[in-house]
Amino acid sequence: MARTPNPKPVSITYADAGVDIDRSNRAKNRIKYLARKTYSRSVLSEIGGFGGLFSIPKKFKDPVLVSSADGVGTKLKIAFAMNFHKTVGADLVNHCVNDIAVQGATPMFFMDYLATSQLNPDVAVEVVEGMADACKANGCALIGGETAEMPGFYPEGEYDLAGFIVGAVEKSKILTGKAVRPGDVLIGLPSTGLHTNGYSLARKLFFEVGKYTPDSFISEMKGKVGNELMKTHKSYWPIVRRLLEADMVTALAHITGGGITENLPRVLPKNCGAVVELGSWPVLPIFNVMQKLGNVPEDDMRRTFNMGIGMVLVVPSVKFQKVMSLLDRIGEKGYTIGKIVKGEHKVSYT
Repeated sequence: MARTPNPKPVSITYADAGVDIDRSNRAKNRIKYLARKTYSRSVLSEIGGFGGLFSIPKKFKDPVLVSSADGVGTKLKIAFAMNFHKTVGADLVNHCVNDIAVQGATPMFFMDYLATSQLNPDVAVEVVEGMADACKANGCALIGGETAEMPGFYPEGEYDLAGFIVGAVEKSKILTGKAVRPGDVLIGLPSTGLHTNGYSLARKLFFEVGKYTPDSFISEMKGKVGNELMKTHKSYWPIVRRLLEADMVTALAHITGGGITENLPRVLPKNCGAVVELGSWPVLPIFNVMQKLGNVPEDDMRRTFNMGIGMVLVVPSVKFQKVMSLLDRIGEKGYTIGKIVKGEHKVSYT
């Protein structure tokens, strides 16, 4: 009996599994150009190595490194729906910059992680372009990152985004909040919108409860839902840098997830609390619209969203007028929103 010949073996490549190395390399070459635009003399490596190299500037005498990592969260879902990706890159950088600025740190370098089911080079470049522009604006170098293709792990056409920043501050000038005293004044710097927090609730309110789409125009907000939700997370570093140089603040709180309620106590001594005066700053229309849509309790709103204040300055009363004058000089708004009091370590509202 004749033997049946073995079938010819099928050759399966990485591309057959959904990962195209050549396409990924083409995207990385475009990304390298964007990253180089952010370089300073401190950058000692090129994109593509196993690690990024950065020399701490000689102006620091006793530097302490300050780092933070974060993501953009479900704001990305809005970006997917609108096919608009540049601002999420800036969101990521600015959020991380603000997180280390509150400890007095100058941003030095940034790295990113972008993971997707199948890499779309145009989308990846758009995201990185936003990061590179924000890095340059903050005086920070984009020195590397990771672009990962993981077929079957993420839904088609979606990606996740995270970032890691390193800054430096003189050891003697770290802002710890220990210098905060009862009587210090709270000055709120306005946000541009939701920034990068509260989007799971926001999406539910607008798209499930309100039945809106990103293209829906809401007169109370004077804009389309998608455009309002995609407003870029503001970097406060240009303001904070000036305040730090003039030694005008005793503490800073970046108002992210948890709102003023959860974030302000993080920078206060255990024997101090804060009293925040409601109505002392203009709440952005988007927050009023969301609250009405879901009949959301006031406490939930204040613990989920920034409510129009993206950074809180804790300022000694004797320096209050100088801080307000500086803000006015550089064209920035500041609202007197409360004060530090002796007592329970929490935020109270009046």
